[in-house]
Amino acid sequence: MVAFRLPPHSRIRLGKTWPVPEGAKEVLTVHVYRFNPEEGGNPRLDTFQVDRARCGQMVLDVLIQIKDQIDTSLAFRRSCREGVCGSCAMNINGRNTLACIQPISELGESITVYPLPHQEVIKDLVTDQKHFFAQYALIEPWLKTTTPAPERERLQSPEDRAKLDGLYECILCACCSTACPSYWWNSERFLGPAILLQAYRWIADSRDEATGDRLDELEDPFRLYRCHTIANCTDVCPKGLSPAKAIAEIKKRLLMRSM
Repeated sequence: MVAFRLPPHSRIRLGKTWPVPEGAKEVLTVHVYRFNPEEGGNPRLDTFQVDRARCGQMVLDVLIQIKDQIDTSLAFRRSCREGVCGSCAMNINGRNTLACIQPISELGESITVYPLPHQEVIKDLVTDQKHFFAQYALIEPWLKTTTPAPERERLQSPEDRAKLDGLYECILCACCSTACPSYWWNSERFLGPAILLQAYRWIADSRDEATGDRLDELEDPFRLYRCHTIANCTDVCPKGLSPAKAIAEIKKRLLMRSM
C-alpha cells in the first residue's frame, strides 16, 4: 500500500483538551481544527467537552457556545443561521455542509469540525475565498442583453421560469467545489461545480441574449472539461441541487451547436 505523508509543517498535532463542564449530564465531544498564522507552528485539533443540554440543536449552536463560554479565540463565519447565506460552510465529520442546518442528533456523541478543504486557511475555520469569488466574477453573473430595454420588464413565461429551478437556489457556499477532486487538482483553471452551475443559470435564462458568448468562454479543456462526473458536488450540496447535472447540460449545449 502506498503511504502518503504530509509536509512536516502541515501535520495536525494534538491541541488542548477542555474539561467536562461542571454538572453536565450529557456530554458532547467536539474536535475543532485550530490554526493561527500569527502564532506560527502546525495546525492542531482542540477537544472541547460541551454540555449538550445547554446548547441548541445545530452544530453552529455548539460552535457559538464554545466561542461564548469556553474559548473566545475560536474563529468561524456565520450570519443567517437559516441555510441561506452560506457563511458557515465547513467540513463536519468528513462531509462538507452548513453548520447552521446540520443537526447534532445526526452525528453521534462526537463531532469533528474542519474548514472547507482545498482553501487556504486564514484562521481556524475561516478560509480565504478570494479565488472562488474571482472565478464567479469571471462568468459575468448578470443578465446580458442587446435589444433595447422594455418600458417595464423583460417578460418570461412560467415554463421558461421553471427551467431555472434547481439553479437559482445556489448560495455559493462552496461546499460542492471544495468536495470535488478535479477542483482540488486544477482549481487554478477549472471553474468547479459551483461556478459552472451559476454559469448554466444564465445560459438557461430565456431573457439572456449572450448564450453564444457564454458558451465560448466555457469551451475550454480546463474551465469546463476537467469535470469527470465524480458527482461529489451533488452529494454534498446542502440545498439539494445538482451541479453535475448543470455541467452536463452545458456540455450538451456545446455538442448540439457543433452538430
